[in-house]
Amino acid sequence: MTEFKYTRLDKRQFTKKDIKGFIEEYNIKFIKLQFVDINGQVKNMSIPSEHIEKALNNEIMLDGSSIKGFRSIETSDMFFHPDINSFQILPWRGKDGVNSARLICDIYNADGTPFEGCPRCNLKRVMKAAEKMGFSMNIGPEAEFFLFSKNKEGDITTTTQDHAGYYDVGPEDLGEDVRADIVLTLKEMGFDIEASHHEVADGQHEIDFRYADILTAADNVTTFRIAVKAIAAQHNLHATFMPKPIYGINGSGMHCNVSLFEGDKNAFYDKSAEYELSDTAKYAIGGMLKHVKSITAITNPLVNSYKRLVPGYEAPVYLAWSLANRSALLRVPAKRGVSTRVELRSPDPACNPYLAFAAILEACLDGIRNKIDPPAPVESNIYKLTSKERKRQRIDSLPGSLAEALENMDKSLVAQAALGEHIFKEFMTSKKKEWDSFRTYVSQWELDKYLERY
Repeated sequence: MTEFKYTRLDKRQFTKKDIKGFIEEYNIKFIKLQFVDINGQVKNMSIPSEHIEKALNNEIMLDGSSIKGFRSIETSDMFFHPDINSFQILPWRGKDGVNSARLICDIYNADGTPFEGCPRCNLKRVMKAAEKMGFSMNIGPEAEFFLFSKNKEGDITTTTQDHAGYYDVGPEDLGEDVRADIVLTLKEMGFDIEASHHEVADGQHEIDFRYADILTAADNVTTFRIAVKAIAAQHNLHATFMPKPIYGINGSGMHCNVSLFEGDKNAFYDKSAEYELSDTAKYAIGGMLKHVKSITAITNPLVNSYKRLVPGYEAPVYLAWSLANRSALLRVPAKRGVSTRVELRSPDPACNPYLAFAAILEACLDGIRNKIDPPAPVESNIYKLTSKERKRQRIDSLPGSLAEALENMDKSLVAQAALGEHIFKEFMTSKKKEWDSFRTYVSQWELDKYLERY
């Protein structure tokens, strides 16, 4: 397939005429209308490309009652509203000359209003609240993932294909070729790839792409996860963004580099201030530290997420901020000026990026509205502090389980503001059921530990 040429992902502006031209020029047979449910799972309806006019005129319907967290059967008629700037040819779908493309969609009600349960529409709502305060947010996510082998029957295993470590090279790093294919595919899709490398754990990898505005960044994370899985499958491997697939080694995170802008000016930078951080930056840090426990169920939404967030595996579990210290939850990297940013290190790549980014933005905005001063930065290695020393320095910890995270979230006005009434209710209901299912399940660990002994 001829390479699809366009400008960088966060800069392109298409028209309906452009979309129709692309379909003809690249012989596109199917258009996938993509959206996500409240759990961040990508859904899509595939239509023959000859029906693109109906799609671009927002005339394609879906049954909202069939999507988790959407509508009841009585009010289920909903409509796809494609974002035409998200048009993307899917490079791995060109077999036998059958080319496919996707359009990321917002979901609208039958009366023409944005559906309050659509995670992408919800993020736009929070973005508008930020705009009223004069701010826009950029986020640079760093999503880690594992590559696992498949057995002869094609079933997924938890056997890694290498035993390499952080920044290792071949032949120890057997994932180099897969990562190279993923990077080339992402570049073909318009991603600005900044780096890729082997991570700390066996079979663990990271590919970093350029930051973008908060909506584009959420779209990019969603596309990234699909692309990584698709290219891994071509190598007979399974890519997973599960936070902690293997006991005893590091889990996968999705560090988020956050900055607020006022127009073209980085609102976090003040050359004359302490640490060259503006009051806006400090209040945003204060807001994130105050509310992070309340939004952790959103940024770390699985039962499994909390098996990563434990001491001993470089996981950021302690509520503190620093200038360089990676044992703190929040870190301010050394670059200043337009690159001034704060790195939130707790989110994991299983989160719904639209909801997670909305929650992070709302926590920052609350800190700014209420001028929440953060404590002094902590530059000592928090991992080595005793519990008494942490208590003396008033360093709290993230929730230790999904149940604890949900308890914090349930009473949080910031979490409610970030998700809106509909998503908040559906998210809480779904996750409480997930926790109850886990809580009552008899695991292999319990059988191994107790069946013979008692």
